[in-house]
Amino acid sequence: MINIDRMEDASRHEYFMKQAIVEAEKALEKDEVPVGAVIVFENRIIARAHNQREILNDPTAHAEMIAITQAADYLQNWRLTGTTMYVTLEPCAMCAGALVQSRIDTLVYGTVDKKAGACTSVMNLVQEPRFNHRLKVIPNILAEECKHMLQKFFLENCRTK
Repeated sequence: MINIDRMEDASRHEYFMKQAIVEAEKALEKDEVPVGAVIVFENRIIARAHNQREILNDPTAHAEMIAITQAADYLQNWRLTGTTMYVTLEPCAMCAGALVQSRIDTLVYGTVDKKAGACTSVMNLVQEPRFNHRLKVIPNILAEECKHMLQKFFLENCRTK
């Protein structure tokens, strides 16, 4: 049994990012863009999700949005203070806005999204000083593994279409 409480921050971040990668792999199996997310509260995963836009025909069915809904249900509160989200890809503007609105404390992500990232790359909504809540951001945890999964997905899908 792994004792998460005794892990150093770097090891803890990698452990939980690996759990987000497991979720991304589930998306990949369903021919969805392989993005996975978990939300952690008191060193326990309280939400797990992966992209489901194609399956649900829902443009808002990003891994982050689904995980936020699950975590709010688990905590019975829309305020997710004290939580950390681990996600394999830097969140987009929609998801970044939801992170701010849900009051998540910390965002840990795998690889940057140079086209649509809204947490450091294209813009930084989660640390916008004019908003009433800002998140701590820890980027590039297992970045190469997360990036490789996305690149492989898009290369394979570009060849088949």
